[in-house]
Amino acid sequence: MACRLLSLNKPSLRQPFFLPWNSNPIRRNSTFPPADSILPLFNCKRRKKLRKKLSSPRVKPIAISAPRPLPALDALIHRDSSFRFLSRTRSFLSRQPHHLLSLSSAGKLHRELGFSRGRKPSRFANRHPLLLRILPHPPPYGPLHLSFTPLMKSLLSEEQSIFNSIEKQRVTAIRKLLMISSRHRIPLAKLHHCRDVLGLPHDFRDRVRKYPEFFRVAVEPDGLHVLELAEWDPALAVSALERDFVEDEHRVRRTFKFDIPHGRSLTLDDDDERKMNLLTTLPLISPYTDGSELKPWTVEAEKYRVGMIHEFLSLTVEKRAYIHHIVEFKEEFSLTRHTYHNLLKQPRAFYLSGTEMNWAVFLRDAYNEDGTLVEKDPLFLFEEKLRRHALMKEEGGEVEVRAAGASRV
Repeated sequence: MACRLLSLNKPSLRQPFFLPWNSNPIRRNSTFPPADSILPLFNCKRRKKLRKKLSSPRVKPIAISAPRPLPALDALIHRDSSFRFLSRTRSFLSRQPHHLLSLSSAGKLHRELGFSRGRKPSRFANRHPLLLRILPHPPPYGPLHLSFTPLMKSLLSEEQSIFNSIEKQRVTAIRKLLMISSRHRIPLAKLHHCRDVLGLPHDFRDRVRKYPEFFRVAVEPDGLHVLELAEWDPALAVSALERDFVEDEHRVRRTFKFDIPHGRSLTLDDDDERKMNLLTTLPLISPYTDGSELKPWTVEAEKYRVGMIHEFLSLTVEKRAYIHHIVEFKEEFSLTRHTYHNLLKQPRAFYLSGTEMNWAVFLRDAYNEDGTLVEKDPLFLFEEKLRRHALMKEEGGEVEVRAAGASRV
């Protein structure tokens, strides 16, 4: 009986969360945060989860290498996230028979199609009515399927014609990529993972067999297919930095800076320290030399790795790449876990943007102040055209920007 009386006098802890702040008898005279904060309305486990999410590497911005942020380049990262569903769905759906995928199956492929887990893919498909459509199959009745519109199919045909026209350029880029890699060989699976960054078609593994004078396809004992360089071409063993050095030596010398640590006993003023650092800046070690024998913690090894990443970015379509694309060639480029710190020390050459979990590296000299590329690849022009149609509600209508941070294209 005494326990029942105590329970009756004790205020209930199960208060509805939508009550006003002063109506809760437990929190009326407490020192909780004001009523405009939503965190006190959750229990301790929920508050702890929200605090961890706000500071997680998935959403925490990465430390920029430049003295000031560049919003024009940061906007490109937001644009990629806003078009993630379209780019992944286009890649996945183009490999399906008749370009059809049932909605029931699409709801289970959130990673392959690039939408949030637990969401409906039809909701994302309706954002691009000119390119994606949902229709019953077989008509007029049947399960709903995700498919391309006739406009999207015509754009994909145009993309294939672009791949055919620039095939020789991509063959040269792959040859240079094999020449800078260790042992001059790269697994085909890694090239397939980075095909969008390098501007390769989906059937490039079949196209390389048409050039036996340049490539060989070897099969490892474990079944791994590896692309090997058939012949070394000295005319291609010239990096983008070496070509720029001939045109503008002063600009290239100012691009990189490698400081030499010295003790306090060596008293140097600013002018003497600048001259000493200038002596160690150039010449950079060419990425077309073998850097596997370099000692890991020397200035020469750091120069080699920085020059290797610079050359790799110069071979990409948009002169930028995400970190998972660079780490994909970790063994081939002899990279270490200090790659991030090496890039962070070169703010004039690279710009880092994104979150700590997924960040991108830009070539600073390849972009203008407004975030546009200096030299635009035909595939990049096609992607701009595709994004313009993706933002339209109807053909010939005005472009509507739906995602925050997405640039008008």
